[in-house]
Amino acid sequence: MNWNAIQNFFTTAGVDLLRGLLTLAVGLFLVHWVMKFFDRYEKKIKLEPTLRGFIKNLIRIVLYVVVIMTAVNTMGIPMTSIITIIGSASVAISLAMQGVLTNLIGGFILLLFKPIRAGEYVKIGENEGTVKVVGTFYTEIVTFDNRHVSLPNGTLTNAPIVNFSREGTRRLDLTFSVSYESSLDQVYEVLNRIVSEEKAVLADPAPAVNLSKCADSSLDFSVRVWVNSADYWPVNFRLLDNGKRALDEAGISIPYPQMDIHMK
Repeated sequence: MNWNAIQNFFTTAGVDLLRGLLTLAVGLFLVHWVMKFFDRYEKKIKLEPTLRGFIKNLIRIVLYVVVIMTAVNTMGIPMTSIITIIGSASVAISLAMQGVLTNLIGGFILLLFKPIRAGEYVKIGENEGTVKVVGTFYTEIVTFDNRHVSLPNGTLTNAPIVNFSREGTRRLDLTFSVSYESSLDQVYEVLNRIVSEEKAVLADPAPAVNLSKCADSSLDFSVRVWVNSADYWPVNFRLLDNGKRALDEAGISIPYPQMDIHMK
C-alpha cells in the first residue's frame, strides 16, 4: 500500500473535498434561513399568491445553483469547466423542453401584468368562461356549462383576451323586431316599460331604446342597458322573456322573414 499517495490525497485533494462539503453545508443552511425569512414576510408583499409562489421557487433554485457552484469551485474544479458543462446542459434542456419553458415564461408574464385574474369572466379564442386559476404553466377556466379547460400560458401571451369582469359593469345589447304595421309609439312604450321594471338595470348610464334598422321585413329596435357584470346573463334572459310577452300582450307582432313574388 502506497502510504505516501494516501497521505498526499488527504493533504491536498482531501482538504479541498472537505472544504467543499463544508461550504455546501453552510450554503444549504443559509438558503434554508433565507427561505424561512421569505416565508415570514411573503404575505406582506402585494402580489398574487401564485406569483409569490413562483418567485419563491425561482429564488430557491437560484440560491441552490449558487451554493453548488461555489462548493464545487472550492473543491478545486475550475469554474470555466463548470460554466461550460452548465451551458451545454442548458442548451440541451432548453431544446428538449422548449414548450415547457415557453409556458413557464408565459405564466410569469400573466402573473406579472395580470391581464386576467381568478374569478374573472373572460373569452380567449374560442373558449369563454370563468378563470379558476392562473398557474405557472397552464391557466384553467370553467365554461358556462361547467367544462374545465386548461390553456397553455405560452399560447395566452400571444392570443387576444377579452375580459368581461375587469370594469365591473357591462352593456347589454338586445334587438326586438316588429312588423312594419306596428305603432312606433306603442313599441317604445312597451320596451321602455319592461326596461324600467327590471331592477338590475343601472340608472347611470341611462338605458336607451331606439329604432336601429328598417330591415327587409321588420323594424328592428335596439335595447341597450348597463348592468353589473354578475347580472349580465340573468338580465339578458329576463328582458328577452319579458319583452316577448309584453309585445304579445300589446298585440304587436314579431314578423318572420318573407318575400313577395310577382308573377306575370
